[in-house]
Amino acid sequence: MNSRSSSISFPTPRLQQRPSFSARLSAVSVEEGEAQAAPGAAEHQIDEEIEEIKRYEVFTTINWVQDATKEQLRRKLRRKETAGFFERGGHAGWRYRLWESYEAAQGWIVVTLIGATIGVNAAFLNIITEWLSDVKLGYCETAFYLNESFCCWGEDNGCDDWHRWSSLPPLNYFLYIMFATIFALTSASLVRSFAPYAAGSGISEIKCIIAGFVMKGFLGFWTLVIKSVALPLAIASGLSVGKEGPSVHYAVCTGNVISRLFEKYKRNASKTREILSACAAAGVAVAFGSPIGGVLFSLEEMSSYFPLKTVWRSYFCALVATAVLAAMNPFRTGQLVMFQVHYDRSWHFFEVVFYIIIGIFGGLYGAFVIKWNLRAQAFRKKYLTKYAILEATLLATGTAIICYPNMFLRIDMTESMEILFLECEGSEDYNGLCDRENRWKMIISLTLATIIRVFLVIISYGCKVPAGIFVPSMAIGASFGRTVGILVQALHDAYPNSVFFAACQPDVPCITPGTYAFLGAGAALSGIMHITVSVVVIMFELTGALTYILPTMIVVGVTKAVGELFGKGGIADRMIWFNGFPFLDNKEDHTFGVPVSQVMTSDVVALPTTGLSMKNLEQLLREDKYQGFPIVEDRTSKILVGYIGRTELRYAIDRVKKDRSISPTALCYFTPSATHGASAPITPATPATTFNGIASSSVDFSRFIDPTPVTAHPRLPLETVMELFRKIGPRVILIEYHGKLTGLVTVKDCLKYQFKVEASENPRDDRQIIDSQERLWGVLKKSAIWVSDQVNHVSRGRIRINGSHEDLVTSPPRGAGPTSYMMDGTEDVDDGVELEDR
Repeated sequence: MNSRSSSISFPTPRLQQRPSFSARLSAVSVEEGEAQAAPGAAEHQIDEEIEEIKRYEVFTTINWVQDATKEQLRRKLRRKETAGFFERGGHAGWRYRLWESYEAAQGWIVVTLIGATIGVNAAFLNIITEWLSDVKLGYCETAFYLNESFCCWGEDNGCDDWHRWSSLPPLNYFLYIMFATIFALTSASLVRSFAPYAAGSGISEIKCIIAGFVMKGFLGFWTLVIKSVALPLAIASGLSVGKEGPSVHYAVCTGNVISRLFEKYKRNASKTREILSACAAAGVAVAFGSPIGGVLFSLEEMSSYFPLKTVWRSYFCALVATAVLAAMNPFRTGQLVMFQVHYDRSWHFFEVVFYIIIGIFGGLYGAFVIKWNLRAQAFRKKYLTKYAILEATLLATGTAIICYPNMFLRIDMTESMEILFLECEGSEDYNGLCDRENRWKMIISLTLATIIRVFLVIISYGCKVPAGIFVPSMAIGASFGRTVGILVQALHDAYPNSVFFAACQPDVPCITPGTYAFLGAGAALSGIMHITVSVVVIMFELTGALTYILPTMIVVGVTKAVGELFGKGGIADRMIWFNGFPFLDNKEDHTFGVPVSQVMTSDVVALPTTGLSMKNLEQLLREDKYQGFPIVEDRTSKILVGYIGRTELRYAIDRVKKDRSISPTALCYFTPSATHGASAPITPATPATTFNGIASSSVDFSRFIDPTPVTAHPRLPLETVMELFRKIGPRVILIEYHGKLTGLVTVKDCLKYQFKVEASENPRDDRQIIDSQERLWGVLKKSAIWVSDQVNHVSRGRIRINGSHEDLVTSPPRGAGPTSYMMDGTEDVDDGVELEDR
């Protein structure tokens, strides 16, 4: 390039205009067909550099249209690069066939590696969790590393090799509380110090990530490590949280980490989405020993886009993970999960009445827990953010104090479900559960366990440790179902000759309370998550009993119907709304009856094709308000020309500054150089060039604009626009009328209008809730200050908790709730999060 030239044009071959790598329908590239050659290596390198920048943008959304177009361009480039693999005559050589076979098999290789890793991880987590849970109660004399079941292998109700920590019950009680406190403290500290994203279940966030929302570090390597280490500690602490939800998170983390080692998935978001959906299925598969249920769960709950190819990949990944878990056989019983059970009895039609009661309970339980857990989460975000470790530790201590006296709350939840699921005949009897003389004692104990566990789940789910809600809900449903089963059994024993029980055969047990517990677990799981088909299949795979598919379907159907009366969406969907993630749920159909013009942003900052200086652009980027800018011919006519993203514009400015000195008054053009002067110079097509001349007076950014953005008419119904966002996934839709820009609309705009309509249809006054939260915070402050003063007094000033009371005295402003905002891509990332993409 001549050093005297007065403008700069980024690398663009003279004889072709490369299609924009930005958002467009894939058909645009296809139509260009043979008329357009594959993009050059320099252009491809520019795309890769911009993509590398985008990898580290947090709280933004993936443009699926753009991603599909880039993948087509990559394929063209690969075909050009592999042209040398062909033999003379145009026939494919052996090297090309070998390369093509590897490309085709790469997806299956990745899925196999991921499935095997998930299976191994799940097996080790099961072993460690069971040992830590039993360590709270005692130890094995022959080998300290064995839990109670392995120590007493083949024996029922304990053995001589398994010892309590002490012969004094009060000391055992104290050690139980101490172990629970230490486990929770360690788990919360690991999460807080190394991977804040490892807290919670992760299902809500993964749903958004699969839909295209970028959360840097959420699926990173450190999150995987800390989640795997802290999860057994959190479960063993006795907190009313489960490992099945976090199993999905660490499975998806595994898939993200391993797939990034392959170039095919490193740059392609749509292919990574397939892998993540498959990993979610594998996570549920190893959690419940249910590969088909895992695939259906991923289809029903996790993925908004689930083509047939993803179904097959998910099935294969779940199959490999389950096979590896079965080969490792962590429980040495051939069972994939501890509470797996088999029933050899059938059911009677008169029991449908009681199944409906269980289904009603499941729906009411889900609605009640969702409502009050969201209030607890709001209180936690408003007041307890700075006390995450203390909160988890005190919750574990309080849970241990409350749960130890109850025989069903003292043991691990999976172990309690195993006990409650079993038939009374032919299996061990846990503390007289099947004895007729203990019947009312068991009813009282199970009822208390149900009520206490519901309360503990409400306050525990959401604390800053790895925490799921599947197993706690199933344990609650199992205890309630077993209670119903015992009552029905007592009713049958009292009136054996009643017409109601005429279907029962003489001298054969008529009522099996364990099946009621099993159905109650399914009802509670369906109620809390609002899923149906996957629950039926999971429960079927847990029991292997074809005869109980119909009762399970009845219970789940009733649960779904009751739950829908109180609101749509399970707790994962409600947490998405609570956290303000921009996620359009495809489960709900809305009829707004308004055009998109009533929702769009009309005050749009558009860039004219000519007339802006470099100083103007840099000032606009410093404001940090916009994620992209429409390009118009001029600000008067507003004829739409294209769209340029903030990242692309920032990259273009930095690149041209690096290549040569640019005057702040240099004019910027967003159209090809031929349109603003035939004498415009041609820049050599090299990825980087050093210039040592005078400062340039003009810059051509046309290389970086998207000339074919997704557009819509102002009168297009809002429901159709929302469907466009769901189906093709653009980041933004420009609204034009007769070629003129009138506004733009994003997912955030659609959701804001949806929430506004819902609030107007169902108005509510939150002042009473806010007042009650502040009163509760006041009680907690006074209690904390009193404890601090007592410790200070007893220790004569040598020990002070938190040093002073200033942090407790200060409270957040009224109304500063966590749901008063929606993420729009401009938020800062949490402290301590590693620099891993997604």
